[in-house]
Amino acid sequence: MIRYAQVALSFVGSAILLFSCSGQKEQGSSTAEEAMMTEYSEDLSIINSQNGRRSYHFVTPLLEGYTLAREPYREFRKGIKITTYQDDSLSSVDAVLTANYAIYYQNRELWEAKGNVVVEKSDGKTLYTQQLFWNARTGKIYSNVDSKIVQNNGRDVFIGEGFESDEEFKDWRFRRMKGRMEVEMKQRADSTATDSTVMKSPVKDSVAAAPAGARPAPVRNTTSQPEN
Repeated sequence: MIRYAQVALSFVGSAILLFSCSGQKEQGSSTAEEAMMTEYSEDLSIINSQNGRRSYHFVTPLLEGYTLAREPYREFRKGIKITTYQDDSLSSVDAVLTANYAIYYQNRELWEAKGNVVVEKSDGKTLYTQQLFWNARTGKIYSNVDSKIVQNNGRDVFIGEGFESDEEFKDWRFRRMKGRMEVEMKQRADSTATDSTVMKSPVKDSVAAAPAGARPAPVRNTTSQPEN
């Protein structure tokens, strides 16, 4: 779902300030050059459209690029918001991703989002995690930390350690399921508000509670390091 973010960066050049190096390069200056910021933009908003209709909207308060680094990257220290639209109806939102911080490794085509990462899908599924990777080469989205998926209008809550999915969040699984809750929404007689009642407590180390669209997975060695 966030595959459009990579495309968005190709349009950034027209909206950012580029710093150019002039004069003779001195020996031993490679380290300084790697640390040199080469791209900068504030309040960046990019809309990509097809036939006049939006296909994605990329927003960030701050972009800083380091293209001379040994591993070139773009950093979004103040967070990002990416809204994507459905292929067959570009006026309809497909998914919205928000995060407090993000970084994009250009050579590896790897995104990393951190801090209150939330992905809201149009089908009602919502992912909550503190770290999320997207590998544009493999089309794989994953997390190495605890994650939570809420669906069916909040009635189903799944919690697990480590998360893997395709780009559309249609075929997803936890590496180790920690628990599942089913919540019954009861209508109060004295108002139109609803009460939430937990019907099932979380089941520790369970992999049989995954819904349709989710696949159980064997226990793996999970770390907080990004995959290549």
